Amino acid sequence: MRWWENQKVSVIWTVLRIWLGAQWLEAGWHKINDGFDASGFLQGALVKATGDHPAVQGWYAEFLKGFALPNVELFNAMIPWGEILVGAGLIVGFMTIPTLLAGAFMNLNFLLAGTVSTNPVLYTVAIILLVAGRGAYYWGADHWMIPYVKQIITQHGKKHKNEIVV
Repeated sequence: MRWWENQKVSVIWTVLRIWLGAQWLEAGWHKINDGFDASGFLQGALVKATGDHPAVQGWYAEFLKGFALPNVELFNAMIPWGEILVGAGLIVGFMTIPTLLAGAFMNLNFLLAGTVSTNPVLYTVAIILLVAGRGAYYWGADHWMIPYVKQIITQHGKKHKNEIVV
């Protein structure tokens, strides 16, 4: 076990993970309760793709114009519920690695759309927790769930390995 995955150091990762989860949960909660329409955000990102020094790259602007805007209703549901699920997953430490990847992916997309805000901080914390590996979920549901799932998969594999193929 690496030093950053041990029980004592993992307390630091747990505090960071829960803080990050609370940020995501709060952002999603506000979007659901206050109403959320990504249209304005997407239009603003397209404006940032113009001029001599655009904040939004042309290829990303094409994605926004060609896919995101025509499917804005899908994004209006995916973004707030994605933020809620990422927040809840991080707070309880369930599916921590996929949840961190999903959160980092959302942060990356917000950054690509030209919105800085807290995104660099949240993205950086997600990357740090990904590097922390097991230490990020030592104090969480995954600590107990991952060995259980591995045991089920191993038993299932052994069962099928012993079957005779005719």
